[in-house]
Amino acid sequence: MKREKSLILASASPRRRELLQTLGLPFTIQSSDVDETTNPGMAPQEIVEELAMRKARKIASSLTDGVVLGSDTIVVLNGEILGKPVDDADAYRMLHALQGCEHTVYSGVALIDASSGQSEVRYSHTQVKIRPLAPDEIRAYIATREPMDKAGSYAIQGIGATLVEGIEGDYFTVVGLPLRLTASMLSRFGIQVL
Repeated sequence: MKREKSLILASASPRRRELLQTLGLPFTIQSSDVDETTNPGMAPQEIVEELAMRKARKIASSLTDGVVLGSDTIVVLNGEILGKPVDDADAYRMLHALQGCEHTVYSGVALIDASSGQSEVRYSHTQVKIRPLAPDEIRAYIATREPMDKAGSYAIQGIGATLVEGIEGDYFTVVGLPLRLTASMLSRFGIQVL
């Protein structure tokens, strides 16, 4: 009987851990702190693919077998990348800019087979519309502290869901790990979800 390849999630994100658990696959976690600086002028999809691969590569370089999964997510509004807020004022600035507008969330997924060196990287993107928000609503949301470690200063899977008017695309891309894309990629690495 062929032994199932081990899966390693190269992320400390509790959201990615929870999403990967929903696929019912056994996996371990190794956090990969990498430099997230990218070259100016890179397209959003290039950025998430580059950072996802960088995270996977860092963990894979220390292993002899197993499939390493790296992922990265960014929020883009009118060509500006909105990262994680540095403080409350920054979170307010982002949420104020996002309210009443549509923006795009990109998530990159990278897989590396540590034993063979096989690798693949892909991305998914989803349009999200945030409803118009009153200044008091923005401040109340920031007071929950939920926005503070989220790209774009909101969490669609938390109380931030009340800010979202609608999405066009894959919900899980917005949370941080596009599951359909991830399952499809894993199958090419010998890890079957279904």
